Amino acid sequence: MLTTLIQFQATDNKARNIAAVQNLVETAFSRQRARLISLPEMWSCRNADRSTRFAMAEPLPRPNSTDTGGDAYQAMQHMARHYEAYVHGGSIAEKTGEQLYNTTLVFNPQGEEIGRYRKMHLFDVTAPDGTIYRESKDFGAGNSVVTCQIDNFTAGLTICYDLRFPELFRALRGKGADVIFVPSAFTMETGKDHWDVLLRARAIENQVWIIAAGICGSYRSPTGDVKSSYGHSLVCDPWGHVVALASDGPGSVTAWIDHAHIEKVRAAIPLATHRRPELNGFEHCK
Repeated sequence: MLTTLIQFQATDNKARNIAAVQNLVETAFSRQRARLISLPEMWSCRNADRSTRFAMAEPLPRPNSTDTGGDAYQAMQHMARHYEAYVHGGSIAEKTGEQLYNTTLVFNPQGEEIGRYRKMHLFDVTAPDGTIYRESKDFGAGNSVVTCQIDNFTAGLTICYDLRFPELFRALRGKGADVIFVPSAFTMETGKDHWDVLLRARAIENQVWIIAAGICGSYRSPTGDVKSSYGHSLVCDPWGHVVALASDGPGSVTAWIDHAHIEKVRAAIPLATHRRPELNGFEHCK
């Protein structure tokens, strides 16, 4: 399956972000038609204060309803139909009453929603340079492990900081995942040391393809701090090799993923038959 990752420098202007992503996808498809498009985390609105986040967030259509969704939702649907491709929507801000969620959406080539995942692990961290991040100030945490079907691949859904919690990836592998998405907005400080290391580790541990589209570029936060996102969108194979890597700045990168390589790796090192289920409930010594 030919897969295109969009790397993007998002702002707090939703309409411009949507137009920019549409242009990047159009440019990528003018070179090569992919079956799957993957977007980065929070691509429709970034670098915003709380009131702007809520204004730009979208209530998502209810299952089996006639709701149409917001501008970002409809843009992803349109891209799926127009390019006859699956669209993994990175993540956008979902609004439910007075609560926001960092939410992934997946659409099939008919524009139908086939996957929805709310980020489980929220980035409440003081970075090495002293910058404070408090994702939980604006967002609630999800509580569901989610997979969906993309042609003959079972795809697992995660978002950014989830990458540091291997138990989620193991749970997705247990649900049959052979591809796992990690749309992200990694900080420059953590990205340069941890990004590719953790992505490769999750691929090797679970013998899956990893598809990780990232936000790039610098921006000024509502508090006036200048922050930078790492970018470096990549595709990693089940052996842990990085087979596609984006350069700096907005653009795209494309890679071919297949089942044959998954089967080869799992046959060479049959981790599934060597696992010790009695360790699943292991509690750390105090």
